[in-house]
Amino acid sequence: MPGVFRLFLLGAGLLALVTACAPAASTATPVETDQVKMAKSYRFEPAVIRVKVGTTVTWVNDDNFTHDVTFTAGPAQFHSPPLRPGEKTSFTFSRPGEYQYQCSFHPQDMKGKVIVEGAGSSGY
Repeated sequence: MPGVFRLFLLGAGLLALVTACAPAASTATPVETDQVKMAKSYRFEPAVIRVKVGTTVTWVNDDNFTHDVTFTAGPAQFHSPPLRPGEKTSFTFSRPGEYQYQCSFHPQDMKGKVIVEGAGSSGY
């Protein structure tokens, strides 16, 4: 029976670790900015941003690994080329909506969202 208990504790510990390390892009508070960093530890900073229609958002690779930006949901499609450390890419948002994106090289960890509000919106 002690072996079963150890397995239970190991499983519970692993579950807690995985839960604590899971990205939370969809629940993050939106930040008003037009620049997103591809940061170390495989994440976008900030994970969720809010902009107005017509804003050009720039993603900058501040990591030591190659990343990209690929829209997975939203009113438009975009897939950047691979970005080596120090490189950047931009996209101009011409339609309101929520745009979810990820790094196609690290889709489990690197996810983000851009909330685009119409020109007449009073969201901020």
